[in-house]
Amino acid sequence: MSSRHHIDDFMRGRIIGKIEEGRKITDVAREFDIPHSVVSRLWKSLKTTGMCSRRHGEVVLEISRKTVARRLRGGGLNARRPVVCVPLTRQHRTARLQWCREHHNWTEQDWACVLFSDESRFSLSSDCRRKLIWREIGTAYRPENIQEKDRYPTCSIMV
Repeated sequence: MSSRHHIDDFMRGRIIGKIEEGRKITDVAREFDIPHSVVSRLWKSLKTTGMCSRRHGEVVLEISRKTVARRLRGGGLNARRPVVCVPLTRQHRTARLQWCREHHNWTEQDWACVLFSDESRFSLSSDCRRKLIWREIGTAYRPENIQEKDRYPTCSIMV
């Protein structure tokens, strides 16, 4: 890289910021009057290593976790626990459908005699729901945001 295209850390941050805002690499290169290849290499370095570094191991600009979180929130994503569900088999679906068909004609009086309850399982093992995912608001039940859990841990109690 020639001295004409020397980019300091501040400039690197501005360039990356423009691309993260959705600007095209070509437009950013033109705005800063630097070759497309320099901006492209900078962006590729960030995506692959998480850092924007100068060639030959000079200064490295590390992007903190807080900066990444702030940028994700700025893009409409929030850190949330994934929805956990037990995957349903064909038998589960068939049984639920049959139950619905048997009860679809019930009146309000019929339902007045029914008590619905819920159950909770408490586990002595670690909680996998501590791991957060980044997702948009209102997307909790999209398949990519649901974590399937086939069975419960052995050391637990159902309440």
